[in-house]
Amino acid sequence: MTIPSECPPPPDRTRLREVALAHLARFAATRHDLELVLFRRVARWERAALKAGADRDDLTGKSEALRDVIKEVAADMVRLGAVNDEDYARARARRLVRSGRSGKAVQAHLASHGVDAPLREAALEGAVESFSAQETELAAALVLARKRRLGPFASLPRLNSRVTAQAEDDGPQAEQAMRHKALGVFARSGFGHDVARRVLDMEAEEAEEWTERLRAES
Repeated sequence: MTIPSECPPPPDRTRLREVALAHLARFAATRHDLELVLFRRVARWERAALKAGADRDDLTGKSEALRDVIKEVAADMVRLGAVNDEDYARARARRLVRSGRSGKAVQAHLASHGVDAPLREAALEGAVESFSAQETELAAALVLARKRRLGPFASLPRLNSRVTAQAEDDGPQAEQAMRHKALGVFARSGFGHDVARRVLDMEAEEAEEWTERLRAES
């Protein structure tokens, strides 16, 4: 393969390893994420080579050969312990639940980073150590409710089953419309209807108890 003098040389194993270590020094990453970083590094070199006049077919062949090198470098990082999908999934699931993300949203997020299904399930189950899966989902929904001022965290009118003075002024249709809107917020966030209804109907005191329990587990 002939590389024009204006073009930097293709990244070899040593260079790709340096790129991997530099990235991991700054960011937590799954094996999948790290491979994407290295693929982008190769793609950047390929674009520069094309701009310098290199033959596209030659570049394609070299890029394909580098795919195996990228896989090997990523595997090296796993063996060194610099990349650990299980640790990544556990830490990310804990953070996402505490930010108000549903189990479905956590699963989707981890899947997008290439985390295998068994690791995703285990991470979600252990996101709040002393909570059951149902309790974890409820606690996450309450975090979302606090952020969005829904249910027990809402300012008047309350978006729960009790009729407040303001709701009476607005009428039952307005109250129902607001409740429907709140249910939509939970649905779009991946929470089930039963969880959403329980949150919206929860007393403020009970909601605070749940959020305090979640904070205590942080």
